[in-house]
Amino acid sequence: MHDNSTSGAAVGFLLGLIDSGDAARIRGRIGLPEPDPERTPQARRNVEMWSWTRTPVPASVLLWVLEEDDPDLNLSVWRHMSADNAMRRAIVRGVPFGPGREGPLTVVDGLGMELEPPVPENYTRFGLVGALREGTSMQSARTAASMVLKPSDWQAVMEADGDRPLPGYARWALSVRPDCPPELRARFGTHRKFTHRVKEAGVLDSPADYATAWGPASHVLKVLSSGQLLFPARVSEAEDALRPLVREHLAGHEDAWSVLAQLVDTFHGNAVELVVTAGAVA
Repeated sequence: MHDNSTSGAAVGFLLGLIDSGDAARIRGRIGLPEPDPERTPQARRNVEMWSWTRTPVPASVLLWVLEEDDPDLNLSVWRHMSADNAMRRAIVRGVPFGPGREGPLTVVDGLGMELEPPVPENYTRFGLVGALREGTSMQSARTAASMVLKPSDWQAVMEADGDRPLPGYARWALSVRPDCPPELRARFGTHRKFTHRVKEAGVLDSPADYATAWGPASHVLKVLSSGQLLFPARVSEAEDALRPLVREHLAGHEDAWSVLAQLVDTFHGNAVELVVTAGAVA
């Protein structure tokens, strides 16, 4: 097992949740090397920023990275295969995502305004709210929704919907934006089927939700291991959600970790199911 593999990163992330002495012993038992001490944090960060752009992730994961308001991380989101036009537009315009922060942010060289996705024709003709009301298909609604960037835009949308409900396509296109204000999304729908569809679209409550309910486990844990560099302000929420479970079912038990290392590559369930299964088998 290699530390830079998906399975190695997944197991390494979980080992970081137990006593360091036990973790070092278990690494030796399952053949997982310690991280390269000669690789600087910046060098590892550069590798992670490049490699993760080819890894599909829920939209909320990209939002957690954007919340760092780091121009270099924003570049990695712009390049990411899961980024949409709304995110790319915001990045090119230097829009901040961190709570309470004001912009514009510095935009790295190479991300000039010429790379901004085309401004919708309906937006030019009718303005933000008008474009949303003109959306007669999911495609046109998503295109109009990509122009909602700043808190003032979201406020305008909330006021417009309060005056006269927006069309269904526009409501859905806004609901599946990970940065949609929770109170607005709740106004659009609270039925269990609605919230399930929103989650299926990649909008998650928190990193804890991602860590415990999303799968497959190896993929999620690999992303979370990168999160220690890409979204450090939020990854602790995932660690806190998994730590009690890991300590209860795995702790310092070498056999349980050996089983987990054997299962992780082919396990289709989430991280909670992986940990519980490994502990039960051992």
